[in-house]
Amino acid sequence: MCGIIGIQAHGPVNQALYDGLLVLQHRGQDAAGILTCDDNRIHLRKDNGLVRDVFQERHMLGLKGNMGIGHVRYPTAGCDSPAEAQPFYVNSPFGLALAHNGNLTNAVQIKEELFREDLRHINTESDSEILLNVFAHELQAVARLQLSPNHIFRAVSAVHRRCRGAYAVTMLVTGFGIVAFRDPYGIRPLVCGKRETPRGTEYMFASESVALDVLGFEYLRDVAPGECIVADLHGQLHSQQCAENPMHAPCIFEFVYFARPDSMMDGIYVHKTRLRMGERLAAKIKRVWPNHDIDVVIPIPDTSRTAALQMAYELDLPYREGFIKNRYIGRTFIMPGQAERKRSVRQKLNAIDVEFRKKNVLLVDDSIVRGTTSKQIIQMARDAGAKKVYFASAAPPVRFPNVYGIDMPSVHELIGNGRTEAQIAEVIGADELVYQDLSDLIDAAREGNPKIQKFDASCFNGEYITGDVSKEYLERIENQRSDSAKTHRSTGGQGGGNDLVTAEVLSFPR
Repeated sequence: MCGIIGIQAHGPVNQALYDGLLVLQHRGQDAAGILTCDDNRIHLRKDNGLVRDVFQERHMLGLKGNMGIGHVRYPTAGCDSPAEAQPFYVNSPFGLALAHNGNLTNAVQIKEELFREDLRHINTESDSEILLNVFAHELQAVARLQLSPNHIFRAVSAVHRRCRGAYAVTMLVTGFGIVAFRDPYGIRPLVCGKRETPRGTEYMFASESVALDVLGFEYLRDVAPGECIVADLHGQLHSQQCAENPMHAPCIFEFVYFARPDSMMDGIYVHKTRLRMGERLAAKIKRVWPNHDIDVVIPIPDTSRTAALQMAYELDLPYREGFIKNRYIGRTFIMPGQAERKRSVRQKLNAIDVEFRKKNVLLVDDSIVRGTTSKQIIQMARDAGAKKVYFASAAPPVRFPNVYGIDMPSVHELIGNGRTEAQIAEVIGADELVYQDLSDLIDAAREGNPKIQKFDASCFNGEYITGDVSKEYLERIENQRSDSAKTHRSTGGQGGGNDLVTAEVLSFPR
């Protein structure tokens, strides 16, 4: 999962891009990058690390220009070095840069086509560089010296015909403007906003609406599945549907875990969705466990708080904060290795023993992926004096890999794969385990926008919305995503890719 941003303004955008990426930091903590354009000259800074660490004052001063794009990345399979940090840039045609959230499921095939047919060389293992080169090739085929929005739309249409999978994109076209588009299913989120200034209208695109709010932009709408929107240098907005058969099917895991609760995506308020998830999970407990002996409801911070609070209300039980979180530790789900995840749980959370002592506690989390974090937290509750520890997941069991941009672990490392709920409870050490039903999760999200008839819920049901995910593809990503494979790459097995990118600001003439 990644966070992307793009701004077309009438003044310097470096600080706004930085502030926007800070707000989207929860979507990726592995690498960050900003690219700006000033008088047809490109300025780029990207490196591994958090936003606050990648950009120092000297870097910000070098990021000149009134339009730019930004990106935050979390570790994905095969993308561990600064060379894979985004944005990516190609100088032909016109000078193009891209920030991408998602994953191409036919990247291997397209990479081969780019080399043999389009005569383009891909320098990294990132499918985002592949996506950029596909667009560049298709734009070159239709572009004229005087570039128009129609040329952009034709190139995006060709991208839709060639590329499969998930992609939400912000692009910078030198001397022209900012381009934003989504795949024909709208799997990954992308919103559009504007603000009025004395010098004219400014436009912004971002993964989540909270970035618009923080920077004072008015939310206009979501970029529709398959749609392309162009914000040109004259402050004009142009849009066109570029996919032949778009179908809105956003990823439901965005609402479970990734998105901030104060965001709205695809017309759905994340906070309200999580409240409804809590309502439905409480209703299930009443239905399947009417004679429960729960004394208190305690969330596992932070994502599950909203659902847990509503569960406590519906069950007429006390809600208590039982864990204190060290906010300087990253999100364990997106940490690259199992050893690091295990270490970070104890560093991240500490139990308030008075809230557990001699009580039957219901711990609530947003989801259970590997189960190792859940197991450690349950043991922490017991160590703090809990009599019994029950566990509730606001999402169904995660049983299948996600192939659309969430780097979930190898399928054999998913605790839900091949186990019943009773077996999962035994593994994590819970006295009782209650999962959200998938139908209830989907209803909780759809209630926010009834126009959406389908969600991608592939990590729960194994149904891949794009219809092109083969057994061979799943086997390939299985080999890439295991903790052993990631450890091999991080200890040098992948090669010397770190030399491919500089950690300083780069400037390229047009």
